[in-house]
Amino acid sequence: MTDMPALSNLGAIDAAHHLHPFSDMKKLNAAGTRIIQRGEGVHIFDNTGRKYLDAFAGLWCVNVGYGRTEIAEAAYRQMQELPYYNTFFGTTTAPATLLAQKIASHTGAELNRVFFTNSGSEANDTWLRMARVYWKALGKPNKTQVIARKNAYHGSTVAGASLGGMKWMHEQGDLPIAGISHINQPYWYAEGGDLTPAEFGLKVARELEDKIDELGEDNVAAFVAEPIQGAGGVIIPPDTYWPEIARICRERNILLVCDEVICGFGRLGSWFGHQHYAVSPDFAPIAKGLSSGYLPIGGVLVSDRVADVMVAELGDFYHGFTYSGHPACAAAALENLRIIEEEGLIERVRDDIGPYFGRAWRSLEEHEVVGEAVSVGLMGALQLAADKTTRRRYSKPDDVGTLVRNHCLDNGLIMRATGDRMLASPAFTIAYSEVDQMVETVRKGLDHLRDTVCE
Repeated sequence: MTDMPALSNLGAIDAAHHLHPFSDMKKLNAAGTRIIQRGEGVHIFDNTGRKYLDAFAGLWCVNVGYGRTEIAEAAYRQMQELPYYNTFFGTTTAPATLLAQKIASHTGAELNRVFFTNSGSEANDTWLRMARVYWKALGKPNKTQVIARKNAYHGSTVAGASLGGMKWMHEQGDLPIAGISHINQPYWYAEGGDLTPAEFGLKVARELEDKIDELGEDNVAAFVAEPIQGAGGVIIPPDTYWPEIARICRERNILLVCDEVICGFGRLGSWFGHQHYAVSPDFAPIAKGLSSGYLPIGGVLVSDRVADVMVAELGDFYHGFTYSGHPACAAAALENLRIIEEEGLIERVRDDIGPYFGRAWRSLEEHEVVGEAVSVGLMGALQLAADKTTRRRYSKPDDVGTLVRNHCLDNGLIMRATGDRMLASPAFTIAYSEVDQMVETVRKGLDHLRDTVCE
């Protein structure tokens, strides 16, 4: 932004012309929009010069931190040489092809191909179509049904929002579309009752088998789930959950889809979330950390099981986007992955800053209004509780989450509230001292809740 005199006018311009995602525009325009002007490391600065510690890495995505000139320069060089060309009609570009190879070098033995998109939402639309044409190519055209989870998030396109299990999204636009069913989430704290986490993990995983029986195995194409539910509240499943899900999909001939849009590229201390849980999916949507948010790019990792059939049997796959594998975005992603590799950032999340964050984060569980403090790698959630001994939640969960979030924001810390769960996912470059600052600010927000709301 070089037109500095116009900065003072941006709020009014924004209210007049800009419709924001996931926003009540009447309330937003009345309150005024915060104008973010620049970023550096794990901090962002608004147009008044105010500094914020971004404990959410943008939207789960700025994994290498702000201000990485190497990524900007890589995109600039590519734009000078070839700013755009498509991957239709038998063509490609070097950045797109090399990025596919680089991604496949970290996926393991069974995921060797990538279909590029521009976002995680598009990636989820893509695998849904691909799964259905895969089964049709195998002579099983009735295998079209997809099973997903309640309170999951898979994007906001028509297909993505349908796959997601958020009722408030379904209420807008007559969703979900036909052919998508939902089972319960592995949210032990809120839904486990008297079961142990291990018992609950098995119980909720076996709902998949029950739903397959209800729909008919010959009608079910796939099951989709995030390794850890992100926007749903950083719902970390019990250890018994994923092995049972994998067993059911394998034995019932159902494609397994692990949505890696948030967990992928190091967030959990492994390249992909499914590796953390030792499962092998047939599809894995990706985005966010692929470029650390520097430019929009996503994709679908496709297993050899599916890709080999598509190559040998399908013919044309009538799906794609103008910007699939956009060369400048791919160049930025390649540079982002080089930084992650050469600086050992995933190992840092696994062995160093992740464990430090986990210990500091868990210390908040001692607070009177925290029912649990959980994390994996650099992805954490605090469950707010009116009575932590009984796991009783506040009567107005959205209100208490917003109260804590806004108090943190007023004190220079950006977090996210999903109902009564406070979420954090900082950049992999965050320092110990910045983790300490984050936790101390959150503690003050929890104090504010304790002193303000009585139930």
